Amino acid sequence: MAGPAGGHAERVRATCLDLPGVSERPSHGAPTFFVGGRSFVTCWPDGHHAERFPQAWCAAPPGVQQELTETEPERFFRPPYVGGRGWIGVRLEAVTSARELERICAEAYLTVAPPRLARLLESLPPPAGQPR
Repeated sequence: MAGPAGGHAERVRATCLDLPGVSERPSHGAPTFFVGGRSFVTCWPDGHHAERFPQAWCAAPPGVQQELTETEPERFFRPPYVGGRGWIGVRLEAVTSARELERICAEAYLTVAPPRLARLLESLPPPAGQPR
């Protein structure tokens, strides 16, 4: 999933806005995606502070942050500020496919979405030729 920083932001934006009930607004100067009034992904296409690689911070279910940061530290990290709440940091240049990005964003969405919207997402058919 290589490309310029702006390309990373556009892929994250398109993926998140394709989910039911999602809105986007800046938070702390970064594109941030919300469902039911709660954020679930923040994208830093030019990096954040000293970490100058394109990244997304994503809500995650309990235990996922520890598992991913231990098994794939070259791709996932504990982000500042929200890492204490279990969120994962994703190195966007290390995302291997559009499908992987969709799974990461959908997992973040399901972590915070109201039950009605979570059920709606789970009931949608997967894109053509792709299992959900």
